[in-house]
This record gives sequence, C-alpha cells and structure tokens, in this order.
Amino acid sequence: MMNAIAIYLGIVFVMSLACFIAYGWDKRRAANSSRRVPEQTLHILALLGGWPGALLGQRQFRHKTKKLSFLIVFWCMVVLHVAVVGTAAYVFFGNPLQ
Repeated sequence: MMNAIAIYLGIVFVMSLACFIAYGWDKRRAANSSRRVPEQTLHILALLGGWPGALLGQRQFRHKTKKLSFLIVFWCMVVLHVAVVGTAAYVFFGNPLQ
C-alpha cells in the first residue's frame, strides 16, 4: 500500500510541476500575444493529477482566475480526479473504517 501511495504522490508531483510550468508559459505567451496553450491541455494536465500545480500557477501568475467557464471546468476536473482516486483506493484497499 505504501508503494502505491508513493507512486501516486510522485505522479501528482510531476504533473503539478508540469501544470505549473504550463500556466506560467501560457501567461507569458498571452502577454506577448503569441500562440497560447490550449485550455483543454491545461484541463487534461489538471485531471491527470496536476491540479495542485494548476492552483498554484493560477495564484502565482494571476492567470485564468476570472474566466468563469474555465474555472467551472477546472473545478470539475479536480472533483473528477479526487473521485477517481478515491474510488480506486476503495476498490484496491477496501474501506479503512471497517
């Protein structure tokens, strides 16, 4: 069980770092009127475990914090990620309260 937790946390760390960098890159490209990182890419990175990095990137770079349609999808990705991980943990490791 500890190996699975370590692997999951490693994936979340790597994906969060990638997502944080993507937010910074997108913000820089937005400021320079260059080709942007697609919102779908940011959402997929968040869904794959990068949502903590996305949250930090939003705050650090003040990016994608006011576009309501983006934020709704972002928070749906966070809830979906947590639901999938929680369900997988329950299926593989059982109910810890029993």
